[in-house]
Amino acid sequence: MESTTSQQWEAAGHAASVPWSVLAAELAFALLVAGTGFLLARAWLRRGRYRATNVLGEEDLRALHDALVEAERTTTAEILPVVLERSDRHPEACWLAALTALLGGSVGLALWLPWNQPAVVLPCQLVLGALGYACARFLPDFRRFFVGEARAREVSEEQAFQEFHRYELHRTQARSGVLLFVSLLERSVVVLADEGIDARVKPEHWRATTELVLAGIRGGSLRAGLVAGIRSAGEVLAEHFPTVEGDQNEIADRVIVRVE
Repeated sequence: MESTTSQQWEAAGHAASVPWSVLAAELAFALLVAGTGFLLARAWLRRGRYRATNVLGEEDLRALHDALVEAERTTTAEILPVVLERSDRHPEACWLAALTALLGGSVGLALWLPWNQPAVVLPCQLVLGALGYACARFLPDFRRFFVGEARAREVSEEQAFQEFHRYELHRTQARSGVLLFVSLLERSVVVLADEGIDARVKPEHWRATTELVLAGIRGGSLRAGLVAGIRSAGEVLAEHFPTVEGDQNEIADRVIVRVE
């Protein structure tokens, strides 16, 4: 009797309302698909931004070399730009992406996963986690989404310090080496000056130099940002470390571009 009554009720145009839990699950699935699709599409389109060989071509390197020569023409100090694809591999970001995909996918697919069959649900969740890990592993922009700003700043500053010593900027005669460091994955710029410069130049100037480089990057041109940074550094260095007769070029005028 109950079944017949229900069928007659629905046939008359009085369909039972969809439970709110079903609507919530469908909404969660739609948001999951839309959000993930957006992040992956953006990461795919931006993948070239994180490749050292793409961000600076031969013409860009020549322009930067000319800017270095011009900046160091009026100062005894040495300026070295270094561009790295990343300061750290951030494996924890890949695992966080995997966990997020596993949990988010489980919620989004809650209506369709066979929860009464654990032997089926577990492999499905593992596949979701593996997909999240793979996306973060091979798409740097997607991986960056799972790297906190504090962590990105920390590893960039540590790597900048290592680069400063790798290229012996601390060995200049007047302790007047300056590093312009750019880490692509971390989207970070670090300016390091040796102690001879720090004794004369206020930190505010280097923060302004950093902002000039970042402004160029935000405008879509690392070359423009680095040229502006080199000129900014050259101006203040010419004021405090003007060129003298017999000055030697202790650090070659070049731009270092490395995968890592």
